[in-house]
Amino acid sequence: MKLHDIKANAFAMPFTSPAFARGPYRFMQREFLVITYRTDMQALRAVVPEPLEIVEPLVKFEFIRMPDATGFGSYTESGQVIPVRLDGVDGSYAHAMYLNDHPPIAGGRELWGFPKKLATPKLQTEIDTLVGTLDYGSVRIATATMGFKHREADAAAVLASLAAPNFLLKIIPHVDGIPRICELVRYHTTQVSLHGAWTGPCSLELHPHALAPVSELPVLALVSCVHFVADLTLELGEVVHDYLAHLA
Repeated sequence: MKLHDIKANAFAMPFTSPAFARGPYRFMQREFLVITYRTDMQALRAVVPEPLEIVEPLVKFEFIRMPDATGFGSYTESGQVIPVRLDGVDGSYAHAMYLNDHPPIAGGRELWGFPKKLATPKLQTEIDTLVGTLDYGSVRIATATMGFKHREADAAAVLASLAAPNFLLKIIPHVDGIPRICELVRYHTTQVSLHGAWTGPCSLELHPHALAPVSELPVLALVSCVHFVADLTLELGEVVHDYLAHLA
């Protein structure tokens, strides 16, 4: 293998059989259950990186079923997303993500900096209830329920949330263990087709875990919930803040 071949073909690891495919990454019939809740402001301040600003003490707990994802296959994801603001523009910061499929874990971490860990999230309909569960190993750390399609939700608000910027803290270490990359990354979803959006009564329960500390952003009060299905494209990102450059 020649030097120029390595540089020309380097995309992901392993070199000869990358763990994930090249984009673009299109998701079809992506199903969301998103429960927004009020939490402790001090707990939020401890995990949201500057220069992002916290707008309100809110967290969105998400369960996402992805049956048709380009290159990634079929999988389910769950996690916590925090509403934030940067330079006067509202967006979301991905705080924690748990999923059951290796390619999107590898690709999400290496390309964008998604905070993905291996776990067992599920989103399914049980009779008249939409149920989301998240297990880390054998331990149940989150349970969400919502009345199935009780009434239509505000489609414009859902589309606006999908159009807003999303932020990630990307960290990749050097071979000596110190950070080689430490950046705030922004990305967008595009080409969104919304198939339907609903709301109804909901509940959310979080449990402590040493390695999956979702309960450290406690549920103080439920604010809203929405269930929707959409097609969308996950675009690649851009660096908006290089922490290593600014701290040099």
